[in-house]
Amino acid sequence: MAPLQEGLMFHAQYHREELDVYTVQLVMDLAGELDPARLRAAVTALLERHPNLRAAFRYRKNGDPVQVVPREVALDWREIDLRGDEDAEQQSEGIAERDRLRPFDLARPPLLRFSLLRLGDLEHRLVLTAHQILFDGWSMPIVVRELFACYADRGLSLPRPAPYKSYLAHLARQDRAAAEAAWTAALDGFTEPTRLSGATAGTGSTRRGMPGEHAVELDEREFAALTGWARSRGLTVNTVVQGAWATVLGTLTGLRDIVFGGTVSGRPPELPGVEGMVGL
Repeated sequence: MAPLQEGLMFHAQYHREELDVYTVQLVMDLAGELDPARLRAAVTALLERHPNLRAAFRYRKNGDPVQVVPREVALDWREIDLRGDEDAEQQSEGIAERDRLRPFDLARPPLLRFSLLRLGDLEHRLVLTAHQILFDGWSMPIVVRELFACYADRGLSLPRPAPYKSYLAHLARQDRAAAEAAWTAALDGFTEPTRLSGATAGTGSTRRGMPGEHAVELDEREFAALTGWARSRGLTVNTVVQGAWATVLGTLTGLRDIVFGGTVSGRPPELPGVEGMVGL
């Protein structure tokens, strides 16, 4: 398993009785003629192309976490006809919400499910729900593109995918001791976690255990000013945002030593085909 997968598995086991916030969902509205049986076959073909999408995650007797890839899995697929229902939109939202709230058992694959909702004769909605232990945000458009390529021509137009196990092999070749030494040096003197929870109130709301979100939009003039200010100091806008966030965290927590992180794709350019790989 990749280290991040180990972390996601730990959280899934540790918070077993709580909503798993690492459940991701994509809702797609499809207009025009649609063959549900062909779309279901396309999903099956997608799982055949990427064995790691069939993976289950378990612990060995010695406590080591591993992913187990069966040759076949029973597809979690359902079709619901909402034509003629006056509350079709509300019903579809409720179905998607229940799909998201239904927990995955990481030991029982597949860890993704599909609901195809028929809203009209030429109107469908496909709800894809998955556990993030399977793939990252970069992978989502790859999954969608390949799904509909498999629908169009059974995936014959697609190149052979780069195997996810080559990424795991790449990780296995890294010097873990050197990495641990580097992080130990970087965190030397750090004594407590940086916890914003409880430090302030009213900065955002959560719904059913999901992370809160607070959006701030900049108009064109403000964005140009921010970009110009950063460039005049030899900085990227991302560095400015991270520095501002560090200042906010230090102010709200009262700590001089803070640690926070940012999500990156983590795709090593030296790995052939990594840009089209599903997983990581």
